[in-house]
Amino acid sequence: MDSFRDKIVPVTSILLGVVVVWYVMAVILNAPFQRDLDRRANQTPGVVEFIGKTLAQPKPTLPAPHQVAVNFFENTFLRSITSNRSLVYNAWVTLSSTLLGFAFGTALGIVIAVGIVHVATLDRSLMPWIIASQTIPILAVAPMIIVVLAAVGITGLIPKALISTYLSFFPVAVGMVKGLRSPELTHLDLMHTYNASPSQTFWKLRVPASVPFLFTSMKVAVAASLVGAIVGELPTGAVAGIGAKLLAGAYYSQTIDIWSALVAGSVVAALLVMLVGIAGRLVDRAMGGRPA
Repeated sequence: MDSFRDKIVPVTSILLGVVVVWYVMAVILNAPFQRDLDRRANQTPGVVEFIGKTLAQPKPTLPAPHQVAVNFFENTFLRSITSNRSLVYNAWVTLSSTLLGFAFGTALGIVIAVGIVHVATLDRSLMPWIIASQTIPILAVAPMIIVVLAAVGITGLIPKALISTYLSFFPVAVGMVKGLRSPELTHLDLMHTYNASPSQTFWKLRVPASVPFLFTSMKVAVAASLVGAIVGELPTGAVAGIGAKLLAGAYYSQTIDIWSALVAGSVVAALLVMLVGIAGRLVDRAMGGRPA
């Protein structure tokens, strides 16, 4: 019970603080436009009425939390999941490319990590380029990938998945390299004493030691993969997906829709990270690990 309270109380306190600051900023940012509306209508509302109006604008500069919550509820639970306005439908479109890109990125990261650990030349030559690749802004890379693949007739899911792969392989590669190198020297000497082959050392020592590092890096990778999928929808002119919702909201100044789509993306990211964490605990338990 104490452990549960220690987890809930800090998170709830921070969440309440964010909501309070959000309301304050909504009033401040929406106030100039509301003053202009009141001046044109020759109205002089009181303080309470003025604050209420700033929190009820149809196209506010910064939507209030309750406006975003209502919009999110309506577009999630009160619309058909086949509707283009449904956040469930748009989240699924983005999720499909996210999962494919995450699978590609995880596989690529593991292969690169294995090569770096076992081939000294790759460690000295490939790792700097991997790090340098992450300094290129994804907004600059995404249109290039879309245009190049479209020129060879590849459109739809694959280009968005490759953008997700670009963002997700790096944390997996770095985490897996750290994990494969985590066995202590005494453990490696023990395997050598047992006359274990390099493949036996890899599968029986290095891989089990790398599993916690792998799933920790996969949590970062799956969130980055979602970001890549959303960014990949922006230059493609996609008509569905969280990125498409963000674009449509920007075109028509529907700021409430924009924030609602952002909340939907955050929920999807939280669920994906939670699922990866659960999978990590199941694998650790299957390998004989004890629960903390």
